[in-house]
Amino acid sequence: MNDGKPQPPALPLNEPQPSSTRAGTTKGGASRPRVLLTDRAWPDAQIERVLLAEAGAELVEAPATDEATLVSQAAGVQAIITNWANVTAAVIESASHCRVICRAGIGLDNIDVAAASARGILVTNVPDYCVTEVADHALALLLACARNVALFHRRTKQGEYRLQAAPPMLRLTGKVLGLIGLGRIGSSLAERVRPLGLRIVACTSSGSAHGVECEMASLDELLGQSDFVSLHAPLTPATRYLLRLPQFEKMKRSAYVINTSRGGLIDHADLQTALARNLIAGAALDVFEPEPPDLSQPLFLDERVIVTPHAAFVSQESLVELRTRVARQVVAVLQGRRPENIVNAAAVAGS
Repeated sequence: MNDGKPQPPALPLNEPQPSSTRAGTTKGGASRPRVLLTDRAWPDAQIERVLLAEAGAELVEAPATDEATLVSQAAGVQAIITNWANVTAAVIESASHCRVICRAGIGLDNIDVAAASARGILVTNVPDYCVTEVADHALALLLACARNVALFHRRTKQGEYRLQAAPPMLRLTGKVLGLIGLGRIGSSLAERVRPLGLRIVACTSSGSAHGVECEMASLDELLGQSDFVSLHAPLTPATRYLLRLPQFEKMKRSAYVINTSRGGLIDHADLQTALARNLIAGAALDVFEPEPPDLSQPLFLDERVIVTPHAAFVSQESLVELRTRVARQVVAVLQGRRPENIVNAAAVAGS
C-alpha cells in the first residue's frame, strides 16, 4: 500500500541460481537454498535454523572464520549471515550464487560492501536492535570511571580495603560529556546523562546535532573541555585512529575515554602512551582491534583501564531481536521480497 511516502526504487533481486552439488535437498529431491552463517556470539543457531527451515532453506555454519575457510564454505550459498567474521572480496567472489549478505549487527566494516554491490548482492544490517543496551553500557562505564568502581573492586578483592587507594572523585553534576557521533546510540546516551546534571557537547561529521539538545563543537574543542569522551562513530577510513597521541594531548588530565563503538577508532598504542604520561585519567573499553585483544599487553593490565568483552550489545531481548530480524531478511530475499535495512540499495539498483 502506498501511504503517500516516497517509495524505494525497485531492486534487481537476483533470480535463484541452480544450487551446487553440496546443497541440501527436500524429501522430493528438490534442492534447498543454502545459507552460510560465518560466526556467532551466541550459544546456538536454533532461531536462525528454524526460521530458515520454515522457508525451505538450510543453514550451514562455517567451522572457522579465516578467509580460506569462508571462501570454501561460500561456494554455492544463496545468502551469508555474518556477525564479526570478515566477508572479503574473495569470499564474495566465491559466493557466485549469493543474493544477500546480512550483518548480524550494526557496523559494516567487516563486509566488503563495494565488492558485494559490484556483483549485485544486497547488503543489510540491523542498525537499531541494541540502542538501549549500548547506551546503558556506555553509561555504566562512565559511572564506573567517575566513582572508581573497577579500581575499588579489584583492590578489595585483593584484600586492600582503603579509600585512599583511588584518585580523588569529583561530583558528576556540572561535568562535561563529549559525544563523538550523535547517531541512535549517542543520542540515547545523551538522554540518559542529562538528568545526572552533565553538560553535553557533541562533534559530528555533518556538524549537525540531529535534534539532540546539546552544544556542538569541533573535535579539538570537544577534547579540550570534556571530562568524559564517549565514542559513537562508525569505523571508516576517515575515522580510523580518530584518537591518537595528539588528541590525547589536548584532553584534560582528569578526563576519561569510553569506547563502545569500534576498537579501530582509538590507536591503542597511543592510548597506552597517554596513560603512561598521565595525559588522561583512564579509559573504559568494550571494543578492540583485534578482537579478542592480547590481554597481556600493558594497556589492559593498567588498573586505570576498564575492559569488558564486547558486551555492550548483549541482552536476552536484543539477541532474539537481532537473530530473528536477520533470518527474516534472508527469507525475504529468497522469496523475492525486499528485506529491511538495505545499505547498498542505490548501488545494486544501478548495477
